[in-house]
Amino acid sequence: MTNKQLGKSFGIVQMKRRSSITIGKEVRKALNLADEGDVFEMIVEDGRIILEPKKLVPADQAWYWSEEWQAGEREAREDIASGRVIRARSVEELMEKLNSGDEGGV
Repeated sequence: MTNKQLGKSFGIVQMKRRSSITIGKEVRKALNLADEGDVFEMIVEDGRIILEPKKLVPADQAWYWSEEWQAGEREAREDIASGRVIRARSVEELMEKLNSGDEGGV
């Protein structure tokens, strides 16, 4: 949803059988949600119910999304963007450049 849509009313919904609430097509389209199967975190705040879309991560990939790993990914992207990298065609060439102090540039 764009900032302009934040706080915008999308009408009134009624709780149905088994506590179900329908999320209208306009909202699903604005948030790029599937017709079914998407997962949400439910937050109760100041008397309001907030549904925040979430993506489930397979357990064997959870390490990648940890705050610590993501901080390292951001640092690596910054290093690449600023040219703080050494290019080599092989491990041997890389080791030679590291040992000689010749970093080879980008």
